[in-house]
Amino acid sequence: MTTALAAVAVAALGASAAYSQMAPFGGEEDVSFASELWAAMENADLAGPNQIRAALSIGNDPHGMLLETFYTKVEVGGREGFISVKRNYGPPGTDPEDIYNDPDAFLGAITVMFQREEGYDEDNQNWFWVKYLPDGSLDKNPAGVALAGKVAKGMDVGCIACHSAAPGGDYLFTGSMPDAM
Repeated sequence: MTTALAAVAVAALGASAAYSQMAPFGGEEDVSFASELWAAMENADLAGPNQIRAALSIGNDPHGMLLETFYTKVEVGGREGFISVKRNYGPPGTDPEDIYNDPDAFLGAITVMFQREEGYDEDNQNWFWVKYLPDGSLDKNPAGVALAGKVAKGMDVGCIACHSAAPGGDYLFTGSMPDAM
């Protein structure tokens, strides 16, 4: 019986590793870049203990019911790029005043789009997608794959599928990418 359980566990780990290698996201390079991006966000006060705050706006699934949204440029690995940061708050029905008084208690995730260099993902305007947990670690899908990189590329649902339908063709739902960026 123990041998059978061990075989199932090994098979599950192997399947998860194989999925990670096939997925267009969650690989070592994606995880490493996401770590560099988080550090750049901390340097720009978009994350970490000195993060700037903004007025809350209404959100929806899969993001929080209330959001803080930021657009700017940051430098990652010696290259400057446009970034969209959403701090996702909830649960539904949360009073905005409660979030203003104790934002960390209601922060569910930080979702980020970073426009990488030409050639990264031309089909999707070179966006790098990442979902961080409140502590800056990477969230994972049910298969255990980190949500960083070309998240859900080619799938019917997920980051890219949803944002590709944004008006203006820039993958942003909360306004257009500033020309100055």
